Amino acid sequence: MALASTGKALGTAEGAAIDGLPIDVEEISSRTESVLAMRMDTTTRAAMDGATPAIVGHLNLLLCEELGADGDQDVEALVREGYTLVDYTSRPSESTPTFGAYIYMRDTALLTRRLLWIYTQHNGLDAP
Repeated sequence: MALASTGKALGTAEGAAIDGLPIDVEEISSRTESVLAMRMDTTTRAAMDGATPAIVGHLNLLLCEELGADGDQDVEALVREGYTLVDYTSRPSESTPTFGAYIYMRDTALLTRRLLWIYTQHNGLDAP
């Protein structure tokens, strides 16, 4: 299992994994892969609504980690996009059409995957 820990305290800008636990690269990679494999024509809204909170949680964890955004405009733009996606006003509601919920779920999974790759590179880990 590929785990990473920066050894930083909980709540600091540099290392905010839950209770000091490392980011589970394999879990995030597996979850994003399964979400990205979901097809609009064969996935129910309930399945989308069930998968989305976990992906948002993974994205939120990665946004709390040091990704090198200070020195890289591209990473900074991805982090800003991530904060927009995790904002409650951006998330789908019950009244959001299924297509909108699907696009949000995919966009969140894609960005999570990109930030996970950046995280692994920044911490000298094997890419997912």
